[in-house]
Amino acid sequence: MLTANYDQLGLRRGDKILDLGCGFGRHAFEAARRGANVVALDAGRDEVEGVAATFAAMVDAGELAADAFHTAAVQGDALHLPFPDGSFDRVICSEVLEHIPNDRGAMGELARVLRPGGTMAVTVPRFGPELVNWALSDAYHNVPGGHIRIYRRSVLQSRLESVGLKVTGHHHAHGLHSPYWWLKCLVGTTNDTNPIVRTYHRLLVWDIVKGPRTTRWAEKLLAPLMGKSIIIYVVKPVAP
Repeated sequence: MLTANYDQLGLRRGDKILDLGCGFGRHAFEAARRGANVVALDAGRDEVEGVAATFAAMVDAGELAADAFHTAAVQGDALHLPFPDGSFDRVICSEVLEHIPNDRGAMGELARVLRPGGTMAVTVPRFGPELVNWALSDAYHNVPGGHIRIYRRSVLQSRLESVGLKVTGHHHAHGLHSPYWWLKCLVGTTNDTNPIVRTYHRLLVWDIVKGPRTTRWAEKLLAPLMGKSIIIYVVKPVAP
């Protein structure tokens, strides 16, 4: 289940891409399948080790050619990225900034490691659906490492522009997922036995695994209205 659109990002075979806050690697794996040189970075050791193991398994299964390009999984801090200036052609930062107190510092680091002319996709929870989650349940966000802010698009864009990036577009994603989280917040975020929540979860898994036409059309209709995520695309201007 991808949040960023690789075509809008401009990802090309051979590009070097950073997946910041990679989690368990959904964006990193797809970038590798498309022939990019991928560095997946996360603060969590379990996540990094899991991504490295999956990269190895993809090579063993013949999904990736080991000698064709480079993949790496790195444990690191978003405020102190261990890369030289201009290291990457593309950057993805998906559902990360809402967790970081010094989000401007993280944005500055992302801008630093992106090469001039390079592009970035930044995704965060969308204001409206996220506001509903916060109103329904403190447990949704008030947990260690949880969400500490809700972004309006104008605020996110202005902060990205303040570190020298130029916004080129935006869209919304995961319209089917907002109602699921509203239900979770109503019945308890850790309550996975509720029959309605379990049924909805099976629907989401079916959509992710099978991609049936019915749910794909529903997603296309719902994403602009109540998509759970907003995706902002930016470019780092080339100095004159």
